[in-house]
Order: sequence, then C-alpha cells, then structure tokens
Amino acid sequence: MSKPSRRTFLKLSGAAGAGLAFSGVRPFTASADVVRPAGEDLVPADRATTLWYPAPAAEDKIIEQGLPIGNGRIGALVGGDPAADFLYLADASLWTGGANDVLEDDGQFPYEREKFGTLGLLAKARISVPAHTGVTDYRRTLDLSNGLVTVTYTHQGTRYRREIYASHPDDVVVVRLSGGPMTGTVTLEPTRAETLAGPAFAATFANGLKYACTAAAAGHGGSVRQQGNTVAFDGCREIVVVLSGGTNYVPDAARKFLDASLDPLALAKQKASKALRAGAGPLLATHVADYRRQYDRMTVDLGQSPPAKRALDSWSRLVARHDDPATPDPELEASYLQFGRYLTITGSRTGLPMGLQGLWQNNNTPDWMSDYHTDINLQMNYWLADRAALPGSFTALAGYCLAQLPVWTDSTKRLFNDPRNRFRNTSGKIGGWAIAFSTNIYGGSGWWWHPGGNAWLCNSLWDHYAFTQDKAYLARIYPLLKGASEFWESRLVPMTVDGREVLVDDHDWSPEHGPQDTLGNTYSQEIVWDLFEHYREAVTVLGRDRAYGDRIAGLQKKLYLPKVSPSTGWLEEWMSPDNLGETTHRHLSPLIGFFPGDRITADTSPPELLSGVRELLIARGMDSFGWACAWRSACWARLKDADKAYQLLLTVMRPSVANGNGTAPNFFDMYSQGSYTIFQIDANLGAPAAMVEMLVYSRPGVLELLPALPSAWARSGRVTGIGARGGFEVDLSWRDGKVTRAVIRSVGGTRTEVRAGAWKRPITLRPGGSITIAPS
Repeated sequence: MSKPSRRTFLKLSGAAGAGLAFSGVRPFTASADVVRPAGEDLVPADRATTLWYPAPAAEDKIIEQGLPIGNGRIGALVGGDPAADFLYLADASLWTGGANDVLEDDGQFPYEREKFGTLGLLAKARISVPAHTGVTDYRRTLDLSNGLVTVTYTHQGTRYRREIYASHPDDVVVVRLSGGPMTGTVTLEPTRAETLAGPAFAATFANGLKYACTAAAAGHGGSVRQQGNTVAFDGCREIVVVLSGGTNYVPDAARKFLDASLDPLALAKQKASKALRAGAGPLLATHVADYRRQYDRMTVDLGQSPPAKRALDSWSRLVARHDDPATPDPELEASYLQFGRYLTITGSRTGLPMGLQGLWQNNNTPDWMSDYHTDINLQMNYWLADRAALPGSFTALAGYCLAQLPVWTDSTKRLFNDPRNRFRNTSGKIGGWAIAFSTNIYGGSGWWWHPGGNAWLCNSLWDHYAFTQDKAYLARIYPLLKGASEFWESRLVPMTVDGREVLVDDHDWSPEHGPQDTLGNTYSQEIVWDLFEHYREAVTVLGRDRAYGDRIAGLQKKLYLPKVSPSTGWLEEWMSPDNLGETTHRHLSPLIGFFPGDRITADTSPPELLSGVRELLIARGMDSFGWACAWRSACWARLKDADKAYQLLLTVMRPSVANGNGTAPNFFDMYSQGSYTIFQIDANLGAPAAMVEMLVYSRPGVLELLPALPSAWARSGRVTGIGARGGFEVDLSWRDGKVTRAVIRSVGGTRTEVRAGAWKRPITLRPGGSITIAPS
C-alpha cells in the first residue's frame, strides 16, 4: 500500500484589495467565494475539438506559435517546452498613457506611446525542468472543448502531462505538471526592469497605474521552497504553479480610472494563495465547468473530413488545405470557427473589451499600441459573440463605452470644434460625444478625429439588443445612442441635391483613403441613417424622449442616401460619380449599410442598388488583409454568393509564410507589414462571423436558413445555438444542400418569417418557446 501524498506549499501572505464594479466591467478585485463542482467533467480527448502540434513553440516565434489562454482579464501565450517552458503574461488594463487631451497643431490627437499610451506585457514566467530534454512522443494541444492547453511527452519511460489555463472563477493562471518526480524552478521575469522581491514584483507607471505580479507553487511529494527570487521544487510528483497579477485600474471616470486604495500585489498574493489551497483537481474542475457553460452553447458540424487530413497536425493541415484546394476539410473549418469562439470566451468576459491583439502580446511595443481602432477592428471583434451563442462576452464592449462616455463627452465639447480641426462642425454647433480612430482605456483618443466612430460603435451596441431583446441592456446603452444622435444633429449640414434639400455629413474622410474634406461620404450617411433608426426604435421600446425621437426621425428623412455611379457602376463612395480613392482598398466603408448594416438588403433593395454593391465588391477584389477578407466574405454571404464567400474564408485561412498575410501555426491571423507580420485578432473573429452568415441570415422580421452554403459543407451538417437578430436561437440540420430540420427558439423574440430557399413561413412564439420545422 502506497503512502499518502505529502503536499508542500510555498506560502504567501497579503491583505485583500478593494475594487469597484461598474458598467459590467470587472476590475482586478477580491473574488467572491468560488463554488466548486463535485468533480472534473472534461470532454474526452477522442471527442474534443483540438489544435495540436508535434513540437514546442519557438520563443522568438511566440506570437505565431504560442498557444493562447485567458479569462477575459489576464491572459498568456504558452510555449510548451518540457525543459524550459515560458508564458508571456498580459493584463487587459496594463496601459500607459492617459486622457491625451491636448491637440497637436493640426487639431488632431497625439498618437504615440507616452501620451496616448500602449498595452504591453505584465511579465514573463519561466518553468525550468532541466532534466527533461530529449523527450519523445511529444504533443502540444489547445483543447477548445475544455478551454486549456496541454503538453504531453515521455521522458526516460515516464509519461508526463501539463495543463495550463486561465481560470475566470479563480482569476489566476494555473500550470499543473504531473507524471513523476520533477526538479526545477519557477521564475518571474519582469519586462520593464521592475525589481523582484522573491517571486513577485510591484511597480507604478508614470500615469499612476499600479500593477503587480506574483508566482506561487504547491507540490505533492518532494519539496517546494523559495530560493532567492525563484520558486524551487525538488522531487515532486506533481507541481501546481499559480500566476496572479493585475492593476488598480477601475472603469470609473470620476476617479480618473484608478483606485488609489487598491494594492495589486497584496491582492495577487491573496488570489494565488486561495487558488493553491483549493488544489489542482478542484481548480481544473471549476475552470472547465465555467468555460463549458459558455462553449457548449453552440455545436458545429460542417461534415466529415478525410482520414488523411485528420491525421495531420494543425499546421500541416492548414498547409495541406491550401495546397490541395480540391479536397475539402470541413472539420478544419469547423475548428477555425470554434477557435474564434474560444478567443471570444477567453478574451472577453466581464473585463475590458478586446483590442487589436486581444489579451495576447509578445512585447511592450505592439504595433498601433494594441489599441481600440474604431473604424472596423473593434467592431469586427464583436461580430461573432451574439451570432455564436456568446452574448455574455459582448458586455465588455458595452461596459467599456459606458465607462469612457463622460470623458468622451467632455473632450468633444472642449476640443472637437477647435479651428485647427479639419473635421470640425462648420456650423459651430456641438453636442453629444465623438472619438478618434484610436482610443485607449482612460477616455483618451489618438490619431485623427473620427466623426463616424460614435455611430458605428452605437450600431454595434444596438446589434446586441437586436439579438437578445434585452430591454434592461437597451436602457443601459441609451445614453450612448442619444449622445451620438445629439452629435450628429449638430454636425449635419444642408445641401440641395436634384432640387431637394438634404442633410449631409460635414467635411470628412471615408476610412481610410481618398480626400479628407468631402461632404456626404457614403460611409457616414449610412451609419448615421442606421444610428437614427436605432435611436428611434429605442425611444419607442423604452418610452423615453418621444419629442426628441420625432426630431431625429425628421432628420433621418432628410438624409442624403448614396447612388450608383453612372461611370463605374459601383455604389458611390463619395458624392461623385468618380472614384476618388484606391480601387482595391482594404476597407469597405461605402458598404457599411449592406454589412454589417441592413438599410440595403438582398431581398428588398432595388436591383440597380444591389448591382452597385456587387460591382463595388468585385472592384475591391478577393485578396487583402485577413480582416478585409472577412468583411468581404460576409458581404458576399449577404449577396448569397456561397462560392465567393467561401473562397475568401479560405484566403483568410491560407498559411502565413514569408511574412505574408494569412493564418499562423497557432491559428492567429497575421497582418503583413512587408518585412514582418503582426497578429491582429479581428480576422479570427470576423471570418467565423462570416461563416455563420453563410448558414443563417437574420434581421428583425426575417430569418433565412442556408443563404450561402458552400459546396464543401453541403453534403451534410448540423449547427446548434446560432444567434439570430429579432431575439431567436437556431438549431439547423441539412443534407445535400437543403435544410432537413430546424428548431427556432425565442430568447425574447415573438414574430419572424423563416425562409429556406423558395420556402417561407411566418412564425409566432412566446418568449422562451420554440418550434421545429422541416422545410419541404
């Protein structure tokens, strides 16, 4: 009979910090007591959806090869080297910079790392087991079904296993090493010359943001001790390493976004100690149960792949799909969609929203400061959440906008009509709020003013209501909708067109090309039309400000709406028949009223307008950066052109080689900068959203099944949990390209028309009710 395991702790001490919950955003604060499930409930390995690799990540390629973990606040990229593992840790609130509210000589905002600020790394963690070199049977896996990274290998006849994840309930990163006696060290490596005090450090940025990180460990068998600034373990059969850290950021403009009373180091130590006391099994069970409550809301089956493809590791499989375009690999594409859902769950919960790189960084000088770009990228990051049964992940975006609103409103009032600002309101009027093309977490804007940014953000926020029909949520975001409407009421200028007085956007830019001083750009006219439409409906639903709602309705009726150019046949981007920009430009700004908007629709708009949309899409081309291809794919899905929508998906998924655009080994989308590539998360979320659009198109009153089903998925498939605007969820099965069964569930919606090909049927449901249909 074996002896009971002896468990050794490296003990930590520290008092709890105080925090603030605001607008749905969870700062780094003391956690409530965690309810532990009775046992682990992992999806078995033979049924789990996974990405896997036969070798560790190279550290100098961590952004392309490291596997991401996260809990919506803290995340890491994991290397997986048995002898010298590494994790690059990041906290979503670890931002330098500030309000950045002193304009430059041209009336625009500074855009650099000191004043505007940047996101960066929290720390690097290294786990050394020096003896574990020359291993065999190595496998590194990102388990999408269970929400963790695993590493398995054999060393001297013993099978070893590592599990790495970021727990949302416990708010820590956990690394569990098991298999046999192990000797090694855990070390924190600061990235800004912070001073270690044992396996921990604390520091403060020039802007007053306090931050800290700590490492702790517990072992079964052997010993665990602090050895200088490292944690050393000797002869342990199992080691649990807990990494914890955070900042004193709070989403409260009244406190300048900082909680001076919060001690991040004390809180990090408290969280680490609490997690270690729980033990490895309960920690994993709690994490998996929490993760699966989100992930299991949707299942994706696009058909079976050939056995030869299934046998390949994930990178080889990507390469094979690209090199052999005639052989479909629907399971690979299903895993790509589920990877997007994984990033949404791990990157966006109740904390700050995902910016250009989400939670995952490889240095402290990311391109574009890893900020929030408001002219496609931030919005695209949230196209997937509601469509893919993850409505809870959307609240981070709403909470962020609400927290920033007081500063955005103040800076607009003080700065927007500065005479140096070429985008100012020539009427001299001002109202509501506006932002620039880039924003940070302190209410600060960067680069140029972006007049249309407020409307696009509001239209994204409205879409969440369209999916959920949550009136309490609509009441929360109402100040944003009204403030943006007030801004545009002050901005629109009258113009006579064809003998009729219309309202047009003041001097502006169509992102991101062409002249910067044109009136009535299609981009702005379309998003303002949508904004006014949504505000009017919010007034009706909430029963507020009816007189002002009528005022906005009057303005909406007078908006100039774009035409098709007689010279190009395209939907005009400017109030000109001529193309004033780049024909194949990456942005689809003039098509925003088609996707993600709905003013132009394939079933109700005049044929000549749809022809203009199609011709402009053709002119823009079928190749660009990942996010640009994702946007194009969604547009072609709306046009019901399955071949082009699917071709663009495959373009996003092409392997990134030789610093080219495409998908990295770890499935991150890589954006080519010529001599190097950078990770941008938008395509990882936008392309899966386009995939869902191929399966279900929805707007209030219409729910269309399989509008653009690619032939590669047509043989058979089943997807459950698809979100539909109007307040519905859809389970969908098909064979030979035709719907065989669909279940429509109400999550608040009551009426819609279900369509499948030429078949259509109006349905009426009670909230919470469902109906099963089998179109014939």
